[in-house]
Amino acid sequence: MNAEAVNPASPGPVTPAATGAVAPSTPRRKARPRIDLRRLGRAALLGSAARGRLPDAIGHVVEAHRAHHPDADLDPLRRAYVLAESSHRGQTRKSGEPYITHPLAVTLILAELGAETTTLTASLLHDTVEDTDVTLDQVGDQFGAEVRYLVDGVTKLEKVDYGAAAEPETFRKMLLATGNDVRVMSIKLADRLHNMRTLGVMRREKQERIAKVTRDVLIPLAERLGVQALKSELEDLVFAVMHPEEYEHTRELVDENAARADDPLVAVADEVRKVLREADIPADVLVRPRHFVSVHRVSRKRGPLDGADFGRLLVLVQEDADCYAVLGELHTCMTPVVSEFKDFIAVPKFNLYQSLHTAVARAQDGQVVEVLIRTHQMHKVAEAGVVALGNPYAPPAEEQTTGDGERADPTRPGWLSRLLDWQRGAPDPDTFWSTLREDLAQDREITVFRPDGGTLGLPEGATCVDAAYAQYGEDAHACMGARVNGRLATMSTVLKDGDTVHLLMGQDPASEPSREWLEHAHTPAARIAIQRRLSAHPQPTPAEEEEEASRRPATGDAPAARPTPVGPAARPASADVLVDPPGATVRLAGCCTPVPPDEITGFAVRGGVVTVHRAQCAVVARMKSAGRAEVGVRWGESTQCRVTLLAESFGRPHLLADLTEAMAAEGAEIVSATVEPPDRQRVRHTYTVLLPDAARLPALMRAMRDVAGVYDVSRAQPQTTGA
Repeated sequence: MNAEAVNPASPGPVTPAATGAVAPSTPRRKARPRIDLRRLGRAALLGSAARGRLPDAIGHVVEAHRAHHPDADLDPLRRAYVLAESSHRGQTRKSGEPYITHPLAVTLILAELGAETTTLTASLLHDTVEDTDVTLDQVGDQFGAEVRYLVDGVTKLEKVDYGAAAEPETFRKMLLATGNDVRVMSIKLADRLHNMRTLGVMRREKQERIAKVTRDVLIPLAERLGVQALKSELEDLVFAVMHPEEYEHTRELVDENAARADDPLVAVADEVRKVLREADIPADVLVRPRHFVSVHRVSRKRGPLDGADFGRLLVLVQEDADCYAVLGELHTCMTPVVSEFKDFIAVPKFNLYQSLHTAVARAQDGQVVEVLIRTHQMHKVAEAGVVALGNPYAPPAEEQTTGDGERADPTRPGWLSRLLDWQRGAPDPDTFWSTLREDLAQDREITVFRPDGGTLGLPEGATCVDAAYAQYGEDAHACMGARVNGRLATMSTVLKDGDTVHLLMGQDPASEPSREWLEHAHTPAARIAIQRRLSAHPQPTPAEEEEEASRRPATGDAPAARPTPVGPAARPASADVLVDPPGATVRLAGCCTPVPPDEITGFAVRGGVVTVHRAQCAVVARMKSAGRAEVGVRWGESTQCRVTLLAESFGRPHLLADLTEAMAAEGAEIVSATVEPPDRQRVRHTYTVLLPDAARLPALMRAMRDVAGVYDVSRAQPQTTGA
């Protein structure tokens, strides 16, 4: 957006548009497989007019705009061009070109991406308020409040200083503007793309500085906004500046592959067309070359590249159901690589991306070809992201604002929504900046499922702490624990793609988060919420907690500061177990407390005693590996049993009394009990009980679970201690 950019010493063309589409059975507008943003250069903008005279260059923008929006009102574009051209008249770029070529190029990029008319109008005017005598009020009077708002937002972004000192606060303001309207960032990204194309005669140091900011900040933002066509070209341009030797090597690889007479991708595309034609599935089958950075990454990962590594096949269909029909045909007629299958239609990525990913192997040589399957609308969004979604403020007037007056954006990606949630809560600019940089560095996202079938999008490496704050916001302070795939898990548990997470919430609205959660929080939402709560309600240090605990008297219904045994802590007694040879003293192992009808085994220990373990006890495997001989044991006729149970609950008054009363009602005799110190109202109880009949154990465990506040009861798990 400034006059420093000059004509490019171009780093090389972005991969050209893929070709080879099969005409569908019904006529429709020609598909645009890959948006090539570099195909219209200076000549296309300025035409062949006489030197010193500008043609009606807006015609090129209008042509691109009509391809996406044939019924658009073009009058605002013509008027905006007239104002921009007259305002910038006499201004030149360092290359000597008229300055108007810059807003025209930026607008053309957005038109090629499918931006709506309001965005294009604002793009033509985006430098007028900063660099000319045109005022925001004049823009508003002539073009309306929406265009005024966008031009104002982009003008504010112009004041962003990427220097180290100013970076946190200015970038925070930049994202505030973006969050209120994603079209502001769309214009900013297109502006950066054109300036990156024209870095050629700048000093090397300045080229590297601009390229580094583009790499660290703007490319990740483009990824999160889903603008893949723009992101891919920015990556190639940064690659050429930051790693010129590797870029040239990659270019040579691409050129050598392009000169091959036999392209396996073309051959497989022909096979796929034939398969889909016979299945009567209308589809466009395209060869989609990789851009330079993608080729470079693949070469580093796989070593020497085969012909199929330089691109992928793209299959475009009309309906969602057709995507799965194509997948079925390909997996039936070709050999699928099952590990490469991903379904981003059922579970879209955080930036709105939807597609089926698979790979098939050629029968002739086993060469693997990657295949992307999506509808034409999915492809449009995959390439242009939020830019292709039209005016996000088009609903009826009553639906345009939220209850607090903020403008509602129904097309805003999930990442940007989360950004809006946590950027206001950052205690200071430095915290905001550090958490943002960490978030931008996350290039992969996982999807976890809630028990109600909903989903949460989290960065790779996220824990149950992150899931809690993603689902409940600041109410997650009261989270007591979680179940992951049905099993109890700690809040520090790292989640995997596809996990089901059930968060266990306490009832106290004044609950405080654990300071340890900060070590396990990977998302800005979690970290900022925890930090803000802890700063508002400082927690005592461990020394202060110990001193306070020493002053508190233990009560019958409140967990004590240390594990508190209740009743005689006797060793496990003998049970009705028959042993071979008979006559030996039998003792049930305390590590796994077997009860009928558990499968059991025994081992002889000192003094002629035989300890009896559950067959799956970890001690059994260890003793077998040490060469210890097993002793045959089996249950006798008596059904009396002794068992250790673990109960987990929320802390509340009279819990211990209610729990022991419920156990007594089921005929259980409590031999010993231990109540551990509470962990943020979460209490763990261990009970060793005698039951007159082992068949009553399930009923006892159900009765314990029915006590208010108890959320889990289980048998003691096998331990790794000795027999």
